[in-house]
Amino acid sequence: MRTQSNRIPYAIWAAPRHAILKHIRGPPPNARRLLIRGSLVAISVTALFALQATFRQFPGMEDDPVPVPPDAYEKTEWAFTRLMYPSGRHASVFGQIGSWPTDYPKADRQFVQGVRRLTRIHTRSSEQVVDLDGDEVFNWPWLYAVEVGHWSLTDAECAKMREYLLRGGFFMCDDFHGSGEWNVFLESIQRVFPDRPIVEIDNQDPIFHVLYDIGERVQVPGIQYWYTGRIWEKDGKTPHWRAIYDDAGRVMVAICFNQDNGDAWEWADHPRYPERYTSQAYRMGINYIIYAMTH
Repeated sequence: MRTQSNRIPYAIWAAPRHAILKHIRGPPPNARRLLIRGSLVAISVTALFALQATFRQFPGMEDDPVPVPPDAYEKTEWAFTRLMYPSGRHASVFGQIGSWPTDYPKADRQFVQGVRRLTRIHTRSSEQVVDLDGDEVFNWPWLYAVEVGHWSLTDAECAKMREYLLRGGFFMCDDFHGSGEWNVFLESIQRVFPDRPIVEIDNQDPIFHVLYDIGERVQVPGIQYWYTGRIWEKDGKTPHWRAIYDDAGRVMVAICFNQDNGDAWEWADHPRYPERYTSQAYRMGINYIIYAMTH
């Protein structure tokens, strides 16, 4: 049963704001540095607002519809950006629309509630859907996609994704499981970066510690867990946090394999979905945002 509630788990809302925000604050700069930094921030934010596209709805493609927030059209510092991609021969699994809108838009909008509550990032309440056909993706530094075990990027889209990432973009992909879906994911991502390896992220990597210290991690299941009692799907029994790095050691692609953070965000307001999985999914997603904005 779908729910329209906007409740976020108690552990997310109850976390002391000052205890979290102190991790973002650095040493106080001197007056000159503060003036220069403030000027640069004002210029960059003004430029960002000027480039930011207007929120768009895709009502015929929504997997889990929820009301549009009243401030959906606000221009902000950061917005949740979802990748619309072709599923190609894999589209039949999800119908003609394909797999990109899985959990959309409820997961997106519930996740940004947590970002607003737990950080000082000026966050838009609504998501932005973009594709790789034009240049709009370059206006959004953080990009998310689900079910990439069913995507099928064209050569042009692979080239655009490569350019986006090498120019400083960050891509989080999520919710795909098992060896079969991994191989489908590889078909496209290895055409994006045929020259870069996919590696396991080391436990000491800053991406796990930039805001929250996420040391011991658990496998985050989808809602199939309600019916099967299993936290894993297909033959994907072991969760992986993998990445593709640039030449400077920056994570460009964060790969959440054999896990489903999107479902944890989408069902955060449902009493049947365990809080321990939702809490990790929110913290992991926020870490990825902070990392992308600071690296």
